[in-house]
Amino acid sequence: MQDPPGRSPLCTSGAVALEFAIIGPVLIMLLLGIMVYGGYFLMAHSVQQLANDAARAALGGLSDSERQQLAANCLANELPTYGFLSPKLVQLGYADQSQVMTVNIAYDASGSPLWALNGIIPMPSSSIVRSASVQVGGF
Repeated sequence: MQDPPGRSPLCTSGAVALEFAIIGPVLIMLLLGIMVYGGYFLMAHSVQQLANDAARAALGGLSDSERQQLAANCLANELPTYGFLSPKLVQLGYADQSQVMTVNIAYDASGSPLWALNGIIPMPSSSIVRSASVQVGGF
C-alpha cells in the first residue's frame, strides 16, 4: 500500500500538541507545587528563626516578666526584617517551667497569596507554630 501523495510516511502533524495537552497540566501543577511549598518552607523557617532569636534574647532577663518583655521586644524589632510576614498575624507565647523557658510563635498564613491555590494544590496547614526552648541557669 502506498502513502497518499504529498504526505510523508513519518508525518507527525499534531503529535506535539497532543503530547503537550497530556503532559502540560501535570508540568504546570508540578511547578506551582514547587513554588507554593518553597514559599511555605520559607515562612516556616522564618517563624522558627524568630522563635530562636526571641528565646536567646529573653535569657538576659532576671524574672519571668522581664524575660517575656525581652522576647516581645526582640520579636517586634526583628519582624520588620521579614517583609513577607505580617506583624498583625504573629502571636507570641511564653512559658517558664522548672528552669526551661519556651518561646512559642504562631503565624496565620491563610492571608498569604500562596494560599489562593488551596483548592488546586494540596496545602499544609495555614497555621505555622514554632517554638524554641532554652535552659535558664543551672548549667
